[in-house]
Amino acid sequence: MKKLAFILALAFLAGCKLGKNYDGTEVKVPNQFTGSDSLAVAAVDSLINTDSLRIDSASGIDWYGLFQDPILDSLVKAGLEHNQNLLIAGERIIQAQYNLGIQRAELLPKFGYQAGAGRGNFQGFVLPDEQNIFSGVANVNWELDFWGKYRRLNESARAQLLATQEGYRAAQISLVTTIATTYFGLLEYEERLQISHHTLSLRDSTLYIIEQRFEKGVIPEIDVNQAQIQQAIAASSIPVIERQIAFYQHALNQLTGTNPKKIVTQTDMLVYDTAVSIPAGLPSDLLARRPDIIAAEQELVAQNALIGAAQANRLPSISLTGLLGVASDDLSKLTDSFPAWNISGSLAGPIFNWNQLKRQVDIEKSKTQQAIYNYEAIVIDAFREVEDILVEIRTLKIELVARNNHVTAALNAQELSEQRYDKGVTSYLEYLESQRQAFEAQQNYVGTKQQLLSAYARLYKALGGGWNL
Repeated sequence: MKKLAFILALAFLAGCKLGKNYDGTEVKVPNQFTGSDSLAVAAVDSLINTDSLRIDSASGIDWYGLFQDPILDSLVKAGLEHNQNLLIAGERIIQAQYNLGIQRAELLPKFGYQAGAGRGNFQGFVLPDEQNIFSGVANVNWELDFWGKYRRLNESARAQLLATQEGYRAAQISLVTTIATTYFGLLEYEERLQISHHTLSLRDSTLYIIEQRFEKGVIPEIDVNQAQIQQAIAASSIPVIERQIAFYQHALNQLTGTNPKKIVTQTDMLVYDTAVSIPAGLPSDLLARRPDIIAAEQELVAQNALIGAAQANRLPSISLTGLLGVASDDLSKLTDSFPAWNISGSLAGPIFNWNQLKRQVDIEKSKTQQAIYNYEAIVIDAFREVEDILVEIRTLKIELVARNNHVTAALNAQELSEQRYDKGVTSYLEYLESQRQAFEAQQNYVGTKQQLLSAYARLYKALGGGWNL
């Protein structure tokens, strides 16, 4: 009967927990993404409780194979292994795990020991003679979690750990995206460098021909000066681009945790396939996939638990204390003396503190409402980010087609202008203008393609990683 009563008492203690259990958050979610549709209509919102969602944080960061570029994949792998900022984020997980262990230990009894030696005539009262006193005791102290304070704090620490883990995954995804966009920037400037070298070679040849014609008195000196100007413009663009290439390489070195060195890409950006099909998905999937959203909800879970802990602080705490040891006035006879023991219980609680503890509960409730608003803001920002990138990808695809047509027409016009100038049909200024337009059209095309590739990389991040095409 006593055992049954003890079990029932423990069950009561385990079940008694102040505060409201977290049961999800209601949030408005659009039924569909409209950014990829040129005839976008207003999205209809639905009200979803996050408690009904299955968190898909185990999806990881399924990057590899997205662009089929082994150089880029190797850079991503190196960054995930060696980037110092990511390693720092990993250490935060370890710290959160230790903190959870510390908080869990608050539910258990604490054991200690104490030993002492002294001499005097006062042992709680005055003795007629001086005497020695030697003691050694073991003690135990256990604050019963009657109101669930420590269980709520444990719940909060566990949620903080989950939020930290999602923060680490967010850092991974962000790093992957940054490496990819930086890599595409490097490819863009390498392509610009090839265009500039080709243009410089063309203008060197043109300048040589112009100078020969001038020496024979066929053309005026102004044509020579114009050719010299265009050759100098092309020549001056090369060191500028080479400088940017070096900066991009150094940025990639830093992102992958290495010292500055040259990166051999062996990749032609123009061969990248930009006809990537974007996987269909519901906007509500973001709530269970994006690490920043999941982390924000775990922060809300942690804060909600602190309300119960604050409420428990307003009620009495119950502690059990035990002591077992020996004491003697002769060190040699310490082990032969009768054991000293003591078992006691204590009850301590507030009576009147000018509503300080109540105000602390109100503060935690306000912080919880603040966490709800923060969660809603992060969700809205996530939807906006995805929609922006979908619009960007759709319009960049259209722009890239126009840029390609521009390049084709400009190169053809350059060739025709050269023929017309050679035959004396047109002025040299027309030929120079066609050269300038062809050079500019090629540079713009490369820049637009880089923007499109980078937009795909940022879409991977906006969708919460794990975009397996």
